[in-house]
Amino acid sequence: MARAQAGWIAGTVAAALIAAGAVTYAVAGDDGSGVEAPTADSADAGFARDMAVHHQQAVEMSYIVRDRTDDEDVRRLAYDIAQTQANQRGMMLGWLDLWALPKVSSDPPMTWMDMGSMPSEGDGALMPGMATDEELAELGRLNGVQAEIFYLQLMTEHHQGGIHMAEGCVSRCTVGAEKRLAEGMVQGQQSEIDLMADMLEERGAEAGS
Repeated sequence: MARAQAGWIAGTVAAALIAAGAVTYAVAGDDGSGVEAPTADSADAGFARDMAVHHQQAVEMSYIVRDRTDDEDVRRLAYDIAQTQANQRGMMLGWLDLWALPKVSSDPPMTWMDMGSMPSEGDGALMPGMATDEELAELGRLNGVQAEIFYLQLMTEHHQGGIHMAEGCVSRCTVGAEKRLAEGMVQGQQSEIDLMADMLEERGAEAGS
């Protein structure tokens, strides 16, 4: 079942990237609608900045595991996650450019969700679901099934944190296209969580174990 689900996800990646690219400039308020660009302290800007960082770690983890296993299902999933999230990250950084807003902020991560005082779970874990530097190093030391299991566990937690952030944008962001992108993230990442649960079960493991 995991192989069939992986094929379905892979088949939708190209369409998702095309659809995402179609809204890149419209979301910036450059579509002639007269909509003002968001401010630096808005949820729209905060989500774009924070999710770009969150996505970058998912890309990094995905490329690490592709070097640590020969399993085609895991390598295919990792490739799909890396490509999708790298594309979305580029879009969000592009929006910040078009809004003439900085890509970094002096405010703590998640301030736009009123979670700026949230304690870090370790170096590198700046936001919900993010892996620590120690966990990334551990992933880079593992091989084969051990690497597959640890990656699937880390990415499940990463997606859960990403969904929480995307739901925050859905409720707080004001730019329609950005809210729709966030809704798509919720749906897409939940589908991948379900797939990863099956893949972990096949390997005699479960999320968070």
